[in-house]
Amino acid sequence: MSFLALLAALLLDYFQPLPSHFRAFPRFSRYARYLERQFNAGEHWHGLLAWLLAVVPPALLATLGYLFLSQLNVLLGWLWSVAVLYLVMGFRYLGVNAASIASALRGQELDEARRQLGQWLGRDSAALSAGEVAKLGIEEMLRGAYQHLFGVIIWFALFGPGGALLYRLSQILGLKWGELDEREFGDFGMVAARIFAWMEWIPLRITAISFAIVGDFEDAMYCWRSQAEQWAQRGMGIILASGAGAMGVKLGDPIPGRDGIEHRPELGLGDEADADYLDSAVSMVWRALVLWLVLLLLLTLARWTGA
Repeated sequence: MSFLALLAALLLDYFQPLPSHFRAFPRFSRYARYLERQFNAGEHWHGLLAWLLAVVPPALLATLGYLFLSQLNVLLGWLWSVAVLYLVMGFRYLGVNAASIASALRGQELDEARRQLGQWLGRDSAALSAGEVAKLGIEEMLRGAYQHLFGVIIWFALFGPGGALLYRLSQILGLKWGELDEREFGDFGMVAARIFAWMEWIPLRITAISFAIVGDFEDAMYCWRSQAEQWAQRGMGIILASGAGAMGVKLGDPIPGRDGIEHRPELGLGDEADADYLDSAVSMVWRALVLWLVLLLLLTLARWTGA
């Protein structure tokens, strides 16, 4: 039933994406800020207690709800899984944003492409060239595909709807609390960052291998081995380096930022980024998704035939 629940959630997300004002994560972010104000005294155990209070109750509720409903009726448990996945994925908007920016670049509408990228990333994009707009769009597409899709799928396949929710909530806390200044807030925020680093160790590598399989395998593995560690966030460096190598495009490199030049290492091999490569990034993500769906289908059929 995991495969069918995932397929149903993906179809719902594609044809009827959940509006942002219906999503629970803004409310969870406010709850996380509340916990931070109440518990942040700079100590490790304060961060651990706040993390437990933030993610364990909803993840436990998702798991117990699935188990209870499945005991009543298998279909009810399946619907619960679909609902949780529908809530936590939100992948559709990534492809729409990337395709819209690629269309603007292809139509020589650089200012419009900059505007759309700025809204997507929440950053100033006025000084970016067409190639830099495409490059940042590709990077965000790969990053978002991992965070909103493949990481969720892997945790769902391993631990059910509770695992998928636990992954997404831990990801949010890792980003929010993990970026707190350690000199000002002590070890509070580092707890969430470390926990999520453990949680994403396997999903990061499985996603990178998926990109390599559906793209240029040799270049993807070479870029992963030789370039990922140079990226500020090594985990995301694995995703971006393998994705760039699989596509045969150059990512990274210095770009204009709000406070001057933002220095970044080079990732990938091959050509400079453009609108066509932005479309290629969307296509590669879809190919990787199809690969995962086929694998899950085969596992489901093997389980059914074995039963």
